[in-house]
Amino acid sequence: MTRIAICAPGKRLEREHADAVIDLAADRPGVELVFHRQCFARHGHFAGDDAVRLAALLECADDPAFDAIWFAHGGYGSNRIAADAVARMGPAARDKAFLGYSDTGYLLAALYKAGVGRPAHGPMVADIRREGGAAAVGRALDWLCGDAGGLEGSLDERPAAAFNLMTLAMLCGTDLMPDLAGHVVMVEEVSEHLYAVDRLFFHITQHLAGIAGLKLGRITDIPENDRPFGASEEDIARHWCARAGIPYLGFADIGHDGANRIVPFGLARAPGRA
Repeated sequence: MTRIAICAPGKRLEREHADAVIDLAADRPGVELVFHRQCFARHGHFAGDDAVRLAALLECADDPAFDAIWFAHGGYGSNRIAADAVARMGPAARDKAFLGYSDTGYLLAALYKAGVGRPAHGPMVADIRREGGAAAVGRALDWLCGDAGGLEGSLDERPAAAFNLMTLAMLCGTDLMPDLAGHVVMVEEVSEHLYAVDRLFFHITQHLAGIAGLKLGRITDIPENDRPFGASEEDIARHWCARAGIPYLGFADIGHDGANRIVPFGLARAPGRA
C-alpha cells in the first residue's frame, strides 16, 4: 500500500477537484490518498495563512505513515514557507517523494538543495480540471506508486531538473536555488507575453552557467500583444542559450497541461526504486 498525503502550499484546492481524484483513485487497490484539511482552507489568495500552510506541510512530511507528498495546487505562495519548511523537516521527510510543479517549484528546489526527499516536477491534484486531466492524475499516481512509465521521454544518465520559467527566474540568486551544474534543465511557461518570456530567458541564462543544457517545454496560452514580437519561443530559447554558452537541447514534454510528464530532480527514478 502506498499512502500519499496531499497538502496545498499555495492556492486552495476546490472540493470537487479532490472528489474527482478520489473517484479516479478508487479502482487502485494499492494506493490511499489522505487530503489534509488545510487543502480547503481560505485566507485571501492562499489555502490558509503562512503558518497554517507551513504546519500542514510539516505534518505531512514528518509523518512516517506516508510514503509521498503530493501537492494539491500551484498558485503563488510556496516560496513564503519553503525555507522554514525544509529547515524544520525531520528524518521521515528524507524518504518521501514530493510531486508538483508551477509555483511549488520553490519547494522542490529547496528540497533538492537540502537533499531532503525525492522531489519531482509533475502533475498535481488540481490538474484533474484540465483537458486530459484524468490521464495526468493517473500518470502522477503511477509514479508515486513506483511506476516510471510517466517520465519525460528524453531523460538519460545526466541529472535533470524542471521548472516553470517564472518560478526559476524568481529562484535565481536566492537561498532556495540549488546547484544545477551538470544538469539538463527543462522549462515551461503559461500565460506570459513573448516579450516577457524573452525577459525571463535573459535572466535565467545568467544564472545557469555550467548546466549540461536546456530543454524547452511548452509555452502555452500566450496573450496577444499590440504588435508581433517577431520571434518564436524556440527562437528566444536558442538566442539566450547561445549568448550564455548553454547547449540548447530541443523540446521537453512538460507544460501547464494534461500532457505534462514527470521529471525527477537528479537522476531519473520512480519512488522506491534505486
